[in-house]
Amino acid sequence: VQLQASGGGLVQAGGSLRLSCAASGRTFSYYDMGWFRQAPGKEREFVAVVSWNGGSTDYADSVKGRFTISRDNAKNTVYLQMNSLKPEDTAVYYCAADRSLPRVIRSTNDIRYWGKGTLVTVSS
Repeated sequence: VQLQASGGGLVQAGGSLRLSCAASGRTFSYYDMGWFRQAPGKEREFVAVVSWNGGSTDYADSVKGRFTISRDNAKNTVYLQMNSLKPEDTAVYYCAADRSLPRVIRSTNDIRYWGKGTLVTVSS
């Protein structure tokens, strides 16, 4: 599976962005998909995950109620709708895929597939 994230950019606080992650490979629908983010000087952290069939989702407490993750297996794409953005959401956002995504990682080796990041900058 190869992952390509897009949709990042500069937005004012309170604004919205939608990230997309397009996957190649016929096994996309077998994997849980998720988003992680990494701010300058910080560890990469879990943001959201959606199960292989879209039936369940989970979010970091910091984004609950503001972010929504979804997937379209027919298009091999996962989305992250981000509303009410805050300056502390500024980070490089990475999409990820694995049979089961951990919420806490000690290194990027903990997850099988990563996309290249897309930068989200939220100005105050």
